[in-house]
Amino acid sequence: MKEPIPYSTQTTMRAIVATGYGTPEVLKLTKREIPTPGESDVLIRVVASNVTAADSMMRRGDPAYARLFLGLTKPKAPIPGTGLAGVVEATGSAVARFQIGDEVFGESGTSFGAHAEYVCVPEDGVLLPKPAFLSFDDAAAICDGPLTSFNFLRRMADIQPGQRVLINGASGALGSAAVQLAKAFGATVTGVCSSKNLEFVSDLGADEVIDYTSRDFTQEHNRYDVIYDSVGKSSYRRSKRALAPGGAYLSPVLSIPLLFQMLASKFGNKSAKFDATGLRKADELRGFLTELLDMVRSGKLRSVVERIYPLDRLIEAHALVDSGHKRGTLIVRMDG
Repeated sequence: MKEPIPYSTQTTMRAIVATGYGTPEVLKLTKREIPTPGESDVLIRVVASNVTAADSMMRRGDPAYARLFLGLTKPKAPIPGTGLAGVVEATGSAVARFQIGDEVFGESGTSFGAHAEYVCVPEDGVLLPKPAFLSFDDAAAICDGPLTSFNFLRRMADIQPGQRVLINGASGALGSAAVQLAKAFGATVTGVCSSKNLEFVSDLGADEVIDYTSRDFTQEHNRYDVIYDSVGKSSYRRSKRALAPGGAYLSPVLSIPLLFQMLASKFGNKSAKFDATGLRKADELRGFLTELLDMVRSGKLRSVVERIYPLDRLIEAHALVDSGHKRGTLIVRMDG
């Protein structure tokens, strides 16, 4: 690991910039000025950040209507990335919760910018001290699948002991966390994944594992209280018959059909639900992360990191995300 250049002696940083919408090749490694923290901001030297399916969707500008908010022809926030872990390098004059040298982790939110050597995050944003029992890589990974899946399974579904829960995409970042969380909440868990990940998902705690290449859970006799489609590859229309009365289909991937399905489901005894976890209030997300830390500390949850890339190979990480075959979370290390 190479030593970082002291912040006080440099004015520029390496950063990934999205030059437009499209394939991973629109991502370019460039030099940018180190951001200056405002009076209530914390400047963080990023050690590790995560690479998510949401990052890939924003890079593609998909769905197209999202460009109304992200930028019509290219991203308004050119440096991608949200989940991060690092060290406080400077603070604004009004900052009281953090000091220079503190190890922290959290989310940069809708400002993005985590795929760079430095990023500014508001003191009252989604930022927490990094506990000593978590590595920087694992801390960044918690801000991906575990955070989103906790929102869906605890807040939205309020899973209770004895309920039957199916996780579609059980080997990915969201799915691998969801299997562990649902088990910790006392559910009977079925995981859906490819044949090569059957043992992996079983080891995470799934009571049953379905190979989607040979079985279709929507056509079988089992009924579930919750179906969490962590990859958005199924649909409420197809999954409805596999839901028990009063059951809920949850998806973190928004689409026009899902919007109509959510409206239609209000008139029945089964429901379809979506939520944008990253847009929830900062204090609520900090609360989620605090509960997740307690679960990690007690051994009920572990980070799943498949690969670690240097910043100049972020394109490769995005290509793996696009393939749909990554396992757990991908991490970018700024120090290479």
